[in-house]
Amino acid sequence: MSDIPHMEQLIARQQVSDALPAALSQELRALMGERMSIARAVREHHGTDISSYPVTPPDAVVFPHSTEEVTAIVKACVRHRVPMIPFGVGTSVEGNVLALHGGVCIDLGQMNRVLEVNVADLDAKVQAGVTRKQLNSYMHDSGLFFPIDPGADATLGGMASTRASGTNAVRYGTMRENVMGLTVVLADGRVIRTGGRARKSAAGYDLTRLFVGAEGTLGIITELFVRLYAIPESMSAAVCAFPTVNDAVTSVIEAIQNGIPIARVELLDALTVSAVNRYSKLQLRESPTLWYEFHGTARGVEEQATQMQEIAKGHGGLDFDWTTRPEDRSRLWQARHDAYFANLQLRPGSRMVATDVCVPISRLAECIAETQKDIDKSSIPMPMFGHVGDGNFHLMILVDPASSTDFEEAWQLNERLVRRALAMGGTCTGEHGVGLGKREFLVEEFGEGVEVMRSIKRALDPDGLLNPGKVL
Repeated sequence: MSDIPHMEQLIARQQVSDALPAALSQELRALMGERMSIARAVREHHGTDISSYPVTPPDAVVFPHSTEEVTAIVKACVRHRVPMIPFGVGTSVEGNVLALHGGVCIDLGQMNRVLEVNVADLDAKVQAGVTRKQLNSYMHDSGLFFPIDPGADATLGGMASTRASGTNAVRYGTMRENVMGLTVVLADGRVIRTGGRARKSAAGYDLTRLFVGAEGTLGIITELFVRLYAIPESMSAAVCAFPTVNDAVTSVIEAIQNGIPIARVELLDALTVSAVNRYSKLQLRESPTLWYEFHGTARGVEEQATQMQEIAKGHGGLDFDWTTRPEDRSRLWQARHDAYFANLQLRPGSRMVATDVCVPISRLAECIAETQKDIDKSSIPMPMFGHVGDGNFHLMILVDPASSTDFEEAWQLNERLVRRALAMGGTCTGEHGVGLGKREFLVEEFGEGVEVMRSIKRALDPDGLLNPGKVL
């Protein structure tokens, strides 16, 4: 794959000091005052995500508070033909926010106001810098919640840009299904509003879905309308160990095919369970394990758990343990979300090369079984976990950042995995987005459709200034 020489280009980019044009620097300083920074530490922070790519900083960072300020920044950058990179909190894993060509990072984190919550209609309007935890905390006494949970406390603008999902996707869908409308600043400074609060519409092209998943390459999302849901009357969580990964996965497939409305179902392989036990001080059996959550009425939740337990037993399930106590559920799911940090401790000093394939659930067990053969042959630790209820799983390949051999092995394994998923009718990325790491696979996945994407990019961003080098 071309990512290895590309890594060298990124490292070279670190060594170049591309100062902004003086006139643009003066314009931005006049617009933003102290909310513009060229400090090295600030720039490096905004040229970093949690991927294995090296720090690739922008030339300046600005912190707007409104759509109007974003518009003014965009117009100034366009006049001077300087790239712009939208930024949330930097939790992406595919190099989505790296400043490949320098330019101005537009940090939307201070655009963090919840503008309205419409309880009767189950929707909310927020600025792009509002995080999912912030929105749910704001609504704590409303009886409503926002369910999309990628683990990190990401901004909703960033989650929309990468079409994020997470642990609740099997029940509630992804950002694609839960963003109703957007306010977007285009590359020429125009502001458009897409979608709306109506639950359905047949009016014109679906521009909302165009920008959801575009990773800031077509426009900068500044506001969102999102769907909300009633907090279930009852919730329960459960864990169950299995003899093999295949046993665990096939039990989930059977449960879904039988219509059990699981809210979350996560797979952790034995290596990940071992890491989580040490990091989060749990005492789980160190075998492939499913973590479940069920939502509904008290009786309904009990019925779902009982049905799932019977299916699990039929596939060799052990120690099916479930609870309805909120504190136990929270502790369990926090440990799941901390699996990334737990796994990093398996090889101190390592960085992560993440995989992100998603396949039809009928092919999931086969895809994982074939992938397990690659894991068994590898010299690199690579714990596996994922959202098996929707066919999405991840390898966390722990590479030595100083070892080109590790990177080569990781990219080759990822390439085999992606092609395996595509051959099974799947996709190269279930939720992380394309960023830098998946660009090579888009043509294999979509063929001539990629040229249509390029045409859209040229039409909306003819100078290629919005997050250049990502997706296409």
